[in-house]
Amino acid sequence: MRELNIPISPDTIRSLHTGDTVTLTGILATGRDTVHKWMIDTFIRKTKTPGDDDLEVYEAIKPVFKESLIYHCGPVVSGLGTGDYKFVAAGPTTSIREEPYQSEVMHHFDMRGVIGKGGMGANTLQACQDVPAAYFHAIGGAAALIAESVEEVVGVYKLDFGVPEAIWVLKVKEFPVVVTMDSHGKSIHDEVEQASKIKLAKLLEES
Repeated sequence: MRELNIPISPDTIRSLHTGDTVTLTGILATGRDTVHKWMIDTFIRKTKTPGDDDLEVYEAIKPVFKESLIYHCGPVVSGLGTGDYKFVAAGPTTSIREEPYQSEVMHHFDMRGVIGKGGMGANTLQACQDVPAAYFHAIGGAAALIAESVEEVVGVYKLDFGVPEAIWVLKVKEFPVVVTMDSHGKSIHDEVEQASKIKLAKLLEES
């Protein structure tokens, strides 16, 4: 298993290939549907005027995401009443919901990748080649185990979006993932889908 420290350089990302098992150590942040749409509308496509603390949050998260990763995760967090936050569960969210936004978000923030489950589509795969970046598949059903990789909640932004949809900035240590989409245009998810279609076609022919 290869150990990667965040921030991650472009050369390091290009050295990764689908199937590589990796542990991640450093600072990353979560972001799901509401965060992606907020980023796109307010700062990338600029179809909405920034309001409230938008500009302040944007300036704070830019250095967090640069050469780092966004984790598709809706966590269970304790300490909400005291501010002494601790991740109780931190399992990955299905990533394909962010496909309409992910490529633009990766380019805008110069991210080195995405963590989630289930893989993503053609636009994100192209962004992985161009930025460059990779898609890291986290273990579904292991939310409590993954939470053990979170050493510290460094900060939280947009808590008004709700706990699952907020931007949680995390210090992680040896977060286990698998590269399933790389910067060379390879996607394990596409390969599995194609193989499944071929097998299904053969079964239908035989039936």
